[in-house]
Amino acid sequence: MAKKSAGILLYRFRNTMLEVLLVHPGGPFWAKKDYQAWSIPKGEFADSEDAFEAAKRELEEETGIKASGKFIALTPIVQKSGKTVYAWALEKDIDHVVVSSNHFSMEWPPGSGIRAEFPEVDKASWFGITEAKNKIVAAQFSLIEELANKIL
Repeated sequence: MAKKSAGILLYRFRNTMLEVLLVHPGGPFWAKKDYQAWSIPKGEFADSEDAFEAAKRELEEETGIKASGKFIALTPIVQKSGKTVYAWALEKDIDHVVVSSNHFSMEWPPGSGIRAEFPEVDKASWFGITEAKNKIVAAQFSLIEELANKIL
């Protein structure tokens, strides 16, 4: 069965320009990747979970931000891996520098027998639409385009 994720695309307006908050995955595999490595804050959820509730939970786990307000439902997308991503947009201006994430543990370096802790998200940043297109995982850009079409 294909995996599924849910997330929240935060947006704001700066000098009348639309900006979106993207997060960069933590851990050694992503440390030197930037182009099409960023994502909306999201995470996997079980069949027994409600996608919208999972999206709000994942936003808090990956950024420390509690989601509340008027949400805009976005059309689910399917990533290259086959994973379906359900998303909602929320207008909320936050300081990206204070984003805090939960951590995961993995063997690092591989084969060493040593376990290391890494944040799920190592940084977050606001991007305009043009720059976001270069930063975000390719399939997720359609979420940004849909948001722009709905609010601009």
